[in-house]
Amino acid sequence: MNYEEMAQVFKVLSDKNRIEIIDLLSCGPLCACDILEHFKVSQPTLSHHMKQLVSAGIVQSWKDGKKTMYQLNAEKVEDWRAVHDQLFTAQERCICHSADCCGDAS
Repeated sequence: MNYEEMAQVFKVLSDKNRIEIIDLLSCGPLCACDILEHFKVSQPTLSHHMKQLVSAGIVQSWKDGKKTMYQLNAEKVEDWRAVHDQLFTAQERCICHSADCCGDAS
Protein backbone atom coordinates (compact mmCIF):
# COMPACT_ATOMS: atom_id res chain seq x y z
CA MET A 1 0.00 0.00 0.00
CA ASN A 2 1.43 3.37 -0.93
CA TYR A 3 1.17 6.61 1.03
CA GLU A 4 -1.64 7.96 -1.16
CA GLU A 5 -3.75 4.83 -0.55
CA MET A 6 -2.96 4.96 3.17
CA ALA A 7 -4.02 8.60 3.39
CA GLN A 8 -7.30 7.84 1.61
CA VAL A 9 -8.09 4.98 3.99
CA PHE A 10 -7.16 7.11 7.02
CA LYS A 11 -9.52 9.79 5.71
CA VAL A 12 -12.38 7.29 5.45
CA LEU A 13 -11.57 5.94 8.91
CA SER A 14 -11.56 9.42 10.45
CA ASP A 15 -15.28 9.05 11.25
CA LYS A 16 -16.16 7.33 14.54
CA ASN A 17 -19.27 5.71 13.04
CA ARG A 18 -17.21 4.09 10.28
CA ILE A 19 -14.75 2.72 12.83
CA GLU A 20 -17.68 1.33 14.81
CA ILE A 21 -19.09 -0.26 11.63
CA ILE A 22 -15.73 -1.94 11.05
CA ASP A 23 -15.79 -3.20 14.63
CA LEU A 24 -19.27 -4.66 14.05
CA LEU A 25 -18.17 -6.31 10.82
CA SER A 26 -15.13 -7.83 12.52
CA CYS A 27 -17.58 -10.39 13.97
CA GLY A 28 -18.72 -11.42 10.48
CA PRO A 29 -21.01 -10.34 7.63
CA LEU A 30 -24.08 -8.26 8.46
CA CYS A 31 -26.97 -6.92 6.46
CA ALA A 32 -27.51 -3.17 6.29
CA CYS A 33 -30.65 -3.52 8.41
CA ASP A 34 -28.66 -5.08 11.27
CA ILE A 35 -26.00 -2.38 11.09
CA LEU A 36 -28.69 0.32 11.04
CA GLU A 37 -30.27 -1.06 14.23
CA HIS A 38 -26.99 -0.42 16.05
CA PHE A 39 -26.91 3.30 15.20
CA LYS A 40 -29.20 6.24 15.73
CA VAL A 41 -28.81 7.49 12.17
CA SER A 42 -31.09 7.55 9.16
CA GLN A 43 -30.86 4.93 6.41
CA PRO A 44 -29.43 7.48 3.93
CA THR A 45 -26.72 8.41 6.46
CA LEU A 46 -25.79 4.76 6.93
CA SER A 47 -25.74 4.30 3.16
CA HIS A 48 -23.29 7.21 2.87
CA HIS A 49 -20.97 5.62 5.44
CA MET A 50 -21.17 2.23 3.76
CA LYS A 51 -20.48 3.76 0.35
CA GLN A 52 -17.33 5.38 1.74
CA LEU A 53 -16.12 2.11 3.26
CA VAL A 54 -16.85 0.13 0.09
CA SER A 55 -15.22 2.77 -2.16
CA ALA A 56 -12.06 2.63 -0.05
CA GLY A 57 -12.04 -1.16 -0.41
CA ILE A 58 -12.29 -1.74 3.33
CA VAL A 59 -15.71 -3.36 3.09
CA GLN A 60 -17.25 -5.60 0.44
CA SER A 61 -20.96 -5.68 -0.35
CA TRP A 62 -23.35 -7.98 -2.20
CA LYS A 63 -27.07 -8.53 -2.60
CA ASP A 64 -28.79 -11.42 -0.84
CA GLY A 65 -32.36 -11.24 -2.09
CA LYS A 66 -33.61 -7.80 -1.05
CA LYS A 67 -30.90 -7.34 1.58
CA THR A 68 -27.52 -5.74 1.07
CA MET A 69 -24.85 -7.64 2.95
CA TYR A 70 -21.50 -6.26 4.08
CA GLN A 71 -18.26 -7.82 5.27
CA LEU A 72 -14.71 -6.72 5.86
CA ASN A 73 -12.40 -7.13 2.89
CA ALA A 74 -9.93 -9.73 4.20
CA GLU A 75 -7.21 -8.66 1.75
CA LYS A 76 -7.46 -5.03 2.91
CA VAL A 77 -7.36 -6.14 6.55
CA GLU A 78 -4.07 -7.93 5.86
CA ASP A 79 -2.75 -4.84 4.06
CA TRP A 80 -3.57 -2.79 7.13
CA ARG A 81 -1.80 -5.19 9.43
CA ALA A 82 1.29 -4.70 7.27
CA VAL A 83 0.79 -0.92 7.33
CA HIS A 84 0.55 -1.01 11.11
CA ASP A 85 3.82 -2.92 11.31
CA GLN A 86 5.48 -0.56 8.86
CA LEU A 87 4.32 2.66 10.52
CA PHE A 88 4.40 1.78 14.19
CA THR A 89 7.22 -0.73 14.50
CA ALA A 90 10.83 0.06 13.69
CA GLN A 91 12.01 -2.34 11.01
CA GLU A 92 14.79 -2.56 8.49
CA ARG A 93 12.37 -1.59 5.71
CA CYS A 94 11.37 1.54 7.61
CA ILE A 95 11.82 4.81 5.71
CA CYS A 96 14.36 5.85 8.37
CA HIS A 97 16.75 3.22 7.01
CA SER A 98 16.51 4.65 3.51
CA ALA A 99 19.47 6.47 1.99
CA ASP A 100 16.99 9.19 1.03
CA CYS A 101 16.03 9.89 4.64
CA CYS A 102 17.82 12.33 6.90
CA GLY A 103 20.92 12.38 4.73
CA ASP A 104 22.46 9.35 6.45
CA ALA A 105 21.31 5.75 6.16
CA SER A 106 21.89 3.38 9.07
